[in-house]
Amino acid sequence: MEFLLWILAVILVIAGIVSLVRGQILWGIVLIIVGLLVGPGGVSIFT
Repeated sequence: MEFLLWILAVILVIAGIVSLVRGQILWGIVLIIVGLLVGPGGVSIFT
């Protein structure tokens, strides 16, 4: 389960960075924050 959370967090952060580059600043910031919260290093919403 922890590995899946890592994969999900990485995907969210990468999608956030791509959104920032494309000019969607608010959406990019939201994706990055959610990615950091979901990751095992952050405050996981599943525990």
